[in-house]
Amino acid sequence: MALTAQDKAAVIKDHQRGDGDTGSPEVQIALITARLQDLSGHFKAHTHDNHSRRGLLKMVNHRRKMLDYLRKTDLERYRALIKKLGLRK
Repeated sequence: MALTAQDKAAVIKDHQRGDGDTGSPEVQIALITARLQDLSGHFKAHTHDNHSRRGLLKMVNHRRKMLDYLRKTDLERYRALIKKLGLRK
């Protein structure tokens, strides 16, 4: 299932840097993370869905690239986002 408009708005509100911010790396990474978490339930029910798994891997790689960019440009923002999203243990 795709994220509902209310879920997406809540994620954007939680991670935006200023009013009207929808394109910052933090918001984009948070939206992808929410979509990945939403898809995890699908793969528990449909273990052999390899076509959707390919899309999942593409999203994971896209998030990894954006995290690398954020780490290169501003390490403190990267660390805060990782902690907030709980990506690294």
